[in-house]
Amino acid sequence: MKLHNLKPAEGSTKKPKRIGRGEGSGHGGTATRGNKGAQARSGYSHKIGFEGGQMPIQRRLPKYGFKNPTRVEYAVVNVSALQALSEKIGSTTITIDDMVVAGLVSPTSLVKVLGNGELTAKLDVSANAFSKSAIAKIEAKEGTTTVL
Repeated sequence: MKLHNLKPAEGSTKKPKRIGRGEGSGHGGTATRGNKGAQARSGYSHKIGFEGGQMPIQRRLPKYGFKNPTRVEYAVVNVSALQALSEKIGSTTITIDDMVVAGLVSPTSLVKVLGNGELTAKLDVSANAFSKSAIAKIEAKEGTTTVL
């Protein structure tokens, strides 16, 4: 096999549609534009969303919902996950960096600690936000919560 012998597999390539090159091309006459009307003329362009006079979908469907531009999204971590993390790293002080290294949160996200699960050790936790139940569980074990 040589480079000059190579060719594509049978049926894998098609000839391009050569429009407006006479009757012999098979696309002569109207050049695949149909007969007469605005769409057959050069320079025709329709509005975005135009459906041939039918009421467009963006006008048929009602508006709904609301996107709050000032919403703050938090990555959540439960106290049970913090308990497991402290046992894994062997430390009672847990920061956001420790959570990122453990894969609990991404480096760019804000972290909120929630109170789901049991806590058995005294922990000093720093995060961007805490739920009331998380604060209660951490302080019940004489730990501290630091809001960053």
